[in-house]
Amino acid sequence: MNTHPHHESPPVGPFSRGFRSLLLASAIALFSLILLGGMARVTETGGACLDWPTCFGQFTPPANPSALIDYLHRLATLITSLLLLAATVIAWMRYRSYRVVQMALSAALGVMGVQVVLGAIVSTSAWSADLPWLTALHLGLSLLALGLVLLGVVLAYYRPPAAERGIRLVYRSPSARLSLWVLALMFLLLVSGAVVSGSGSSQACSGWPFCPQALLSADPAVWVNLSHRVITAIALVLMGWQFIKAWRTQRTQTPILVSVTAATVLFLSQALLGAKLVDEYSIYLLGLHQATAVAVWASLVVGVVCTGLAGRTAEEERREGLEAMGRAPIWRDLLMLTKPVVVALLLVTTYAGMVIGAKAWPSLPLAFWTLLGGFMAAGGSGAINQYIDRKDDLKMQRTQKRPIPAGRLTPGEGLAFGVGMALASFYLMVATVNFLVALLSLAGIIYYVLIYSIFLKKTTVQNIVIGGGAGAIPPLVGWAAATGSLNLPSLFLFAVIFMWTPPHFWALALVRRKDYARAGVPMLPVVRGEKETRWQILIYTLELVALTLLLPLFGLGGSIYFVGAAALGGWLLFSAWKLWKEGGNKDAWKMYRYSSMYLALIFLVLMVDALV
Repeated sequence: MNTHPHHESPPVGPFSRGFRSLLLASAIALFSLILLGGMARVTETGGACLDWPTCFGQFTPPANPSALIDYLHRLATLITSLLLLAATVIAWMRYRSYRVVQMALSAALGVMGVQVVLGAIVSTSAWSADLPWLTALHLGLSLLALGLVLLGVVLAYYRPPAAERGIRLVYRSPSARLSLWVLALMFLLLVSGAVVSGSGSSQACSGWPFCPQALLSADPAVWVNLSHRVITAIALVLMGWQFIKAWRTQRTQTPILVSVTAATVLFLSQALLGAKLVDEYSIYLLGLHQATAVAVWASLVVGVVCTGLAGRTAEEERREGLEAMGRAPIWRDLLMLTKPVVVALLLVTTYAGMVIGAKAWPSLPLAFWTLLGGFMAAGGSGAINQYIDRKDDLKMQRTQKRPIPAGRLTPGEGLAFGVGMALASFYLMVATVNFLVALLSLAGIIYYVLIYSIFLKKTTVQNIVIGGGAGAIPPLVGWAAATGSLNLPSLFLFAVIFMWTPPHFWALALVRRKDYARAGVPMLPVVRGEKETRWQILIYTLELVALTLLLPLFGLGGSIYFVGAAALGGWLLFSAWKLWKEGGNKDAWKMYRYSSMYLALIFLVLMVDALV
C-alpha cells in the first residue's frame, strides 16, 4: 500500500455557509452574464433594445424575439450587480481581517460598474468602426470580474491551514509560474477571439491552421486572424505541458489536479465544437461553444488560486514527481475506477435501445461513438463515485481493495480522472451523435453523482429505489442516438431497469449487509432486517415481470418477445421466491447473479423481436 499521505481538501475557513453560497451564486450569475453577452454579440441582437437600461421603455420581457437575448443580458447584468454588491458589503462588514476577499470583491464590483457603462455604449453607440474593440474590452473586463469573484469563492471554500496566519498567494515552483502563463495566454486568446469575430476577420484566412496569404498581405484583418491562431497554438502547447506536469507533480493536490484536468478537457472540447460549427451552424452549438470557452477560463482561475494557496516549492514537486515515476503503471487502476463490469451491462442496454428504437442494426460509426461516449459517461461517474465513497470503501471488505482506499491512486487522481471522463463524454456525444443524446448522458451523470451518491445513498433507505433512475437512462441514450427523439415506448425501457434495480441491489445488500452497516449506509437489510428485504425483493420482482409482460401492449415486442419474457420472468420469479422462502447468503448471491443475466437477456430478446 502506498504510504504517501493523501492531502485531502483543507478545512473551510470562518466564512458562513450563507456567504459562501452568495459568492457562488455571484460567480454563476457572472458566468451566465458573459454567456448571454457573447450570444447577443454573435447573433447580432446586442442593441436590439433601443434604450438603456429598459427595453423599449419597459422592464418586462419584449414581444420581439430578436430583443429577448438583449433583454436577458440586461436582466443578468442587474442580478449580477446586486449579488456582487451584497457580497462586497457583507465582506467589509463581517470579514474585515480577510482583506484579499474584500479587495477582490470590491475590484469585481468596480469592474461591473465599468461594464454597465460599456454595455450602454455598445448597445446605443453609432461608433460602428470601434465596436469590435469595445466588444473585446467588454469581454476582457467580464473575464477579469469573473476571475476576481472566483478568487473570493476559492478563498471562502478552500483555505489551507497555513492561511490561519494570513492568506497569501505564493508561486515559487516552475509549475506554479507555468499556471500563471497559461492563464495569461487564455485571457489573450479569448479577447483576441472576440476581436476576430467582432471585426469580421474570421474569413480573412482561408486555410487552417496556416494562413499562407499573411506574409504578402497588408490587410490588418489577416494579421489579426493570424495572431489569434498563433496564440491558440502556444496556449495548446503550454496547456498540454501543464496537464502532464500536474499529473506528475500535483497528485496529492486534489483541487489543482482537478481544475487543470477540467481546463484541458474543456479546451480540447471547445476546439472540437469549433470544428463542428464549421459544418453545422446552430444556436445551441454556438451557445455551448461560448460557455465552454468561459468554463476554460474559470477552471484555470480556480487552478491558479489553489496553486498560489498551496505555495509549494520546486523541491516538494520534484519529490512527488519521483514517486510518480517509481510506481507501477496506473492504467489498470484507472480502468478499475470506471467499474467495467457495471459499465458493460449498461452498454448492453444502450446498444439494445439503439436496435429496438430503429428496428434495425445501427451503423458502425453511430454505434461506436454512442458506446464510447456511454462508456466514458458511466465510467467517469463511477470514478467520481469512488472518490466520494473512498472513506466508506475502507470500512467494507468488498471495496477495500479499490484503487483509492488501497492507496494505489490518490483521491485527486480519482476525482480528476472521473471529471475529465465525464466532461469529455458530453462533448464527444455532442460532436459525434446528437445534442439530445449528450443531454441524456449528462442527466445520467448528474443523477448518479449528485442525486444518488451525495444526497440519497447515506440519507434514506430508499436510496436504491430512487437512485435506480441513473442506471435506467442508457437505453434512452441508445434510442435517442438511433432515432433522434424519445417517445412513450422508449420510456418503458427506462421503467424496466428502474423496477429491476431494487431487487438486484437488495440481493447484494443481503450478502454484504455487515459491510453496509459498518459504512453507515442505510440499505434495506441494515434498516429493516433480512426478512423484510426478502419480501420486498419478491414484491418488486413480481412487479418487474408483470411490467415486462405488458410491454407488447405499448408497442414494444411481439410474440417472440412475449414468450422469451415469460420464460425469463418465470426463472427470475423462482429465484426470488426461493430467496424469500429459504433465505441465506447463497440464495441471495444467486438472485444477484441471475438478475444481472436476466436484464441482459430481456433486452436481447427485445432486440431479436425488433429485427425479425
